[in-house]
Amino acid sequence: MYDFANSGYTTVVLTAIFNAWFVSMLTSEAANGNSGAGTLYWSIAVGIANTLILLSAPVLGAIADYSAAKKKILAFVTFGCILLTGMLAFSDADRLLFTMICLVGSAFFFGSGENLIASFLPEIAPPDHMGRVSGYSWALGYVGGLLVLGICLAYIEYASGKGQSPDQYVPVTMWITAAVYALAALPTFLFLRERSVPTAETPTTAWKYVSIGFGRLKHTLQHRHRYRDLFRFLLALCVFSCGIYTVIVIAAIYAQQAMGFSTADSIKMIMVVNITAAIGAFLFGKIQDVLGAKRTLVLTLLLWILAIAIAWQATTTTLFWISANLIGIAMGSSQSAGRTLVGLFSPNGRNAEFFGLWGLSIKTAAIIGPMCYGLIAWYTQGDHRQAILSTLIFFVAGLVLLLTVNEGRGRHHAQLEQ
Repeated sequence: MYDFANSGYTTVVLTAIFNAWFVSMLTSEAANGNSGAGTLYWSIAVGIANTLILLSAPVLGAIADYSAAKKKILAFVTFGCILLTGMLAFSDADRLLFTMICLVGSAFFFGSGENLIASFLPEIAPPDHMGRVSGYSWALGYVGGLLVLGICLAYIEYASGKGQSPDQYVPVTMWITAAVYALAALPTFLFLRERSVPTAETPTTAWKYVSIGFGRLKHTLQHRHRYRDLFRFLLALCVFSCGIYTVIVIAAIYAQQAMGFSTADSIKMIMVVNITAAIGAFLFGKIQDVLGAKRTLVLTLLLWILAIAIAWQATTTTLFWISANLIGIAMGSSQSAGRTLVGLFSPNGRNAEFFGLWGLSIKTAAIIGPMCYGLIAWYTQGDHRQAILSTLIFFVAGLVLLLTVNEGRGRHHAQLEQ
């Protein structure tokens, strides 16, 4: 249900509505005639948020493990994301700094919550069913994103029929997103149990917790040879996730700028892609437990490469729709399989720390990928076709690195450490 809850933020704020409005309208006064400037501003805001997550995730996870406080910290970051998402409704071109602060803060809290909820996976699913559980929940997340996007689209069409402009109806979609997030997250905090046990020694100050968190992370990095396949996978994950997170944050922008889609057309495309992504996550969740997470990832990366190549060459809406739906199938399954593999490589009692490293990898990617896209779009005066080529390189390199990971050996070392 938490995957269901937070997916509305990804879909509405980062992918389909707010990002496109930010680029096309909010930064128009700051663009100074460069059509790529809006994309660069957006990339900078997302990059700052992910840098903060990158710096804090492993330590926050180690603290959560040590104090058995994953659920409490999750509640705090969930409230922060909901609050700041609601405050995005007060954005306009004259309050660009305010808007970027709310965007950075909400994205930081969202990403931190994503890491913490993932760390519950090894506690609630046995290894042989972990891929299925991860796939099912990721599929349910796309259903949640689709629901919120559908509500927002219905409101946008209603408001447009009344003659309202995007400056009037986009802020309301932020309140819709925040409200659904709050309601759908309630079952997590009412029913999910904190199964980990705190250590006997209780630190007396917040700084002591931070010191312990850094100490546990330092110990893991010093003994990284014990987790050879985990760290190989984290590197591969970082590289191909550069492509995934670029697509997530620029999909609507590319559709409008390169393919001439309207806002309504872009939202409809994202809705259909959410359906195919849910189907992909659900089906590949079953496949993961049969083929293994690594082989499943290889298949999905090949799909990514094909889809991006089609999008780069697409000059008709038909080809672009084919590419978009291939991306949907690959997106849900690749993210779900990556989460499963980290869960299989994590010893019990250190799940939040290891998923913090997972978060570090994907948020590093979420900085590098969109920034590369934004800089290329700015340098080429808004040529989005050249910019999307960078994502193809990320997927090919990530596939090559993934082939060096030994899933069986990684699971064996996690059991030994446990």
